[in-house]
Order: sequence, then structure tokens, then C-alpha cells
Amino acid sequence: MEIALWIVIFLATFFIMEFNAWWMHKYVMHGFLWNLHEDHHHKKHNSWFEKNDFFFVFYAVISIGLKVAHSELDLWWCLPLSAGILAYGIAYFVVHDIFIHQRFKWLRKANNKYAKGVRRAHKMHHKHIGKEDGENFGMLIVPLKYFK
Repeated sequence: MEIALWIVIFLATFFIMEFNAWWMHKYVMHGFLWNLHEDHHHKKHNSWFEKNDFFFVFYAVISIGLKVAHSELDLWWCLPLSAGILAYGIAYFVVHDIFIHQRFKWLRKANNKYAKGVRRAHKMHHKHIGKEDGENFGMLIVPLKYFK
């Protein structure tokens, strides 16, 4: 029973993170923390790193904190929460930073319907370099209108 519950918590955490990423992007990154996210839309520096990368660190700290709580406080449910956040972070990094923005030169030749739709949707979002008017959606779940 505990294994099944572990899997449910892991999967629920992963999918909740997609909603959380959408919400954080719309209301925090394009809101009061725009100063950290702005360089992602309008690069004004020569560094490989962006201030926007702070958001990865934020979620990594939460995931690590949950792993520590699992280890130190023997809270079994903290491990699938931590793993779900970590798995989403890896998926987000692969889709957003590697596949879409090509921060590493991998996955350049992916050209299936899903790949084209994700790239098209993200391009529409980045069409707006300002704080307002950017179309917003998740990174893994993209509106069907982009899959032509």
C-alpha cells in the first residue's frame, strides 16, 4: 500500500508542478519578480547564466529540504514529494533550456508534431519582451492550437 501511495504522491507532485510553473510564471515571474525574469526575455548580458536561473535554485532548495526532512525526521511522504519536484525540474530543464532555448547543443533535430508545437508556443510567448502581454501556458502541457 505504501508503494502505491508513494507513486500517487510522486505523480501528483509532478503534475501539480506543471500548474505551479504556469502560476509562478504568470503571477510571480511576470509580476513582482520580473527583475529576475526579464533577462530571459531580453538578454542584456554576455553570461551563460541568467538571473532567471534563480527560480531553478528556489525549487532545488525545496526539493532538497524535503529530502532532508525525509532523512532527518523520518517523514516517508517527503521523499515522493522531493522526487516529484526533482523529476519535474529535470523535465522542465530538458524541454525549456535544452530543447527550446538550446542552452546545450542537444535535441536540435527533434522535429515531430509535439516538438514543433512546443517550440511554436514558446516562440509566441517570447514574441513579447516586456512584462505584460506574454501568452502564458505550461512547459509540458501546451494548448492544442500550436500543434498544426
